[in-house]
Amino acid sequence: MTTGELASAGGGLHLIRGIAPWLRNLDRALQAGLPGVLMREPGLLDGDFHALLGELVLRARPAGAWVAVHDRAHLVPSSGADGVHLGFRSLPPAVVREVLGSGPGVGLSTHAGDAPSDASTCDWRTFGPVYPTPSKQGLLKPTGLGLLAEEAQRGAPVWALGGLTPARAPEVLATGVRGLFVRGALLGAQDPARATANFLRALEGASR
Repeated sequence: MTTGELASAGGGLHLIRGIAPWLRNLDRALQAGLPGVLMREPGLLDGDFHALLGELVLRARPAGAWVAVHDRAHLVPSSGADGVHLGFRSLPPAVVREVLGSGPGVGLSTHAGDAPSDASTCDWRTFGPVYPTPSKQGLLKPTGLGLLAEEAQRGAPVWALGGLTPARAPEVLATGVRGLFVRGALLGAQDPARATANFLRALEGASR
């Protein structure tokens, strides 16, 4: 998958990580049409991370889903992943692009108040948290839809994240973002396949 294809892939819904038990739930989400997965496991050593990433790629490929790696750009070439998503502790996107070349996609986590320089050198961005979410409580304030709409108008294509639900999908897409990155709403669902289908249905309806 080329950089441009990765940046525009998949109907606007992508999944962020999980931990070991999520593989079963991931299979269900992929069967329901999940277009992409971002693997983020900061607690794993490279060897274990690479092995789990390889398993994820094997599961995602038959479903036609893309796979990106959080932060560990050096594992992209050997794993078969489609790209890397960078955080504030990562190397700058321009440096990672120079190392990886033009094939893999390069994404970036952005937040309210970030300098815009790095945002112009990546293929896609996430922005949030848009709504209150337990993982960011006490760390980042929710941006709301106004700031999200401003971000959607500058730099690389933006995917929203943080506190997202199918019911909120229409108002989020109305800001001009490309789609949604979610975690708990899929992996934490009692029925990940149904949750994925609900999100995709809401996104399809909102984009009409």
